[in-house]
Amino acid sequence: MADKKKQETPEEAKANAKPETAENAAKADESAQTEAKQVKETPAKSKDTAKAKPAGEQPAAKTSSGGSEKKGQGKRAEKVGIVWSDKMTKTVVVRAERLVKHRLYHKYMKRRKKFMAHNELGATEGDRVRIVETRPMSARKRWRVVEIIQKAEK
Repeated sequence: MADKKKQETPEEAKANAKPETAENAAKADESAQTEAKQVKETPAKSKDTAKAKPAGEQPAAKTSSGGSEKKGQGKRAEKVGIVWSDKMTKTVVVRAERLVKHRLYHKYMKRRKKFMAHNELGATEGDRVRIVETRPMSARKRWRVVEIIQKAEK
C-alpha cells in the first residue's frame, strides 16, 4: 500500500509555520489579536435585544390559559381525544389519534393511544376533550381533562 500524506488546512498551515523574522512574528501576532477582537465584538443574537427593559422589570410568562408560568417550566403537552371510558371515579380513559406517514409507502396511517386522565369537569363517554400533561396522580394517570370541546350526542 502507498502511504498517503494528510493534507493540511490553511489554518493548520498557519499554526505550524514558524516565523522567519521578527517582523513576520509581529504581523502574525497582530492578525491573531484583531481576529480575537472581531470575535468578541460580534453581538450575541437574542429575542430580547429589541425590547430592552430595566433589570428590575421582568414580565411573567403567560400561558394560553392566561395564568403565569414558572420560569423553568416549559409548555405542557396537550392532546385532543374522545372519552373511551368513564367507569372510574374522577378518571376517564381518553383515546387520542394521530397520523403518521409510512417510511416506505408514504401512506398516512392512524395511530391510537389511550391515556388515563383526571376528570373533574364531568366528561362522559363519547365526549371530545382536551387533555394536558400534569404531575403523576396515580400509577398510570399523568393527564388532566382541561376542556370539554364537544358533548356526545345521546
